[in-house]
Amino acid sequence: MTPMSAPDGKIGKQDAHLLETQASSEKILKGHFLQVFRDTVTLPDGKHTTREYVVHPGAVMIVALLDDGKVVLERQYRYPVQAVMIEFPAGKLDAGESSLACAQRELREETGYTAREWARAGVLHPVISYSTEFIDIWFARGLTLGERKLDAGEFLDVFTATPAELLGWCGNGQVTDAKTLTGMLWLQNMLSGAWTLEWQAAGP
Repeated sequence: MTPMSAPDGKIGKQDAHLLETQASSEKILKGHFLQVFRDTVTLPDGKHTTREYVVHPGAVMIVALLDDGKVVLERQYRYPVQAVMIEFPAGKLDAGESSLACAQRELREETGYTAREWARAGVLHPVISYSTEFIDIWFARGLTLGERKLDAGEFLDVFTATPAELLGWCGNGQVTDAKTLTGMLWLQNMLSGAWTLEWQAAGP
């Protein structure tokens, strides 16, 4: 059966037979910026089950393009998987912060780069089975290097690579981070001309 949901993720009448509706909700954890809920839901057949999920404030990822064609990447230790990961720069939204402002701030703080132009590529949902997290994908170009301002307790290395090098790492399993794999998909299609971006000036 061909999926019939709208491109924006909203549910149409044709998907009504798939919906689960909330019967009750219980907050089981409130962390520093994450919350965990256990909901009882009514299934399409009228039966009930539970769904446990993480509420996340949302985040951004930045595919930053240098004038020489390389992209800006990071190496960072990720405690939950006990590994140093290769990633595009990224970070979570602060309360009341716009997606673009967050992308500009995270790129500057983590890498030192500021960008002359920005383009929003789209959004990805990295863990749809148990989290509300979304990540807005931004491209940046016209980069100028300045000073990094890492958060307290944040340690990461910044380096550059060609798109071909990054594609190779995605293919051989060196890159397994979901957002970076999605970023590479966007980068590859943007460079080939298959997918287009609408660029805007960074503003003041």
